[in-house]
Amino acid sequence: MLLEKKMPSYSVKCHFEWSPEKTKTLAHLYEERITLWQADNIDDAIEAAEREALMYAEQHGFTFIELSQAFWMFSHLEGDGVELFSLLRESDLKPSAYLDNFHDTGLERKSKQSESTKTDTSNGDKRPN
Repeated sequence: MLLEKKMPSYSVKCHFEWSPEKTKTLAHLYEERITLWQADNIDDAIEAAEREALMYAEQHGFTFIELSQAFWMFSHLEGDGVELFSLLRESDLKPSAYLDNFHDTGLERKSKQSESTKTDTSNGDKRPN
């Protein structure tokens, strides 16, 4: 009997700026959204999540602000694209400053960095330099 090899599971956090709405009190409204992915490696999981993030943003009139952070799950979970978590935060910071202040401070522990993007192989993120 052949055992089916399961692809590793990854959670990927993508960041969005919501379109202006009347209920916000600060200049910008951001969403942090974590989704689940099965992929051969962390880079493939991030690529799948970013494709979905672009569709999600287009569907809802948001802007995908292109910082993706991934985590290799210790346990296998089924379900590509399943939303695991979402958080909305208001801020007066512009998108780049918001990401730098809350999500890419330079103090994060990462496994590896490439020249064109920051990439972590166990708890990864990708963002254009």
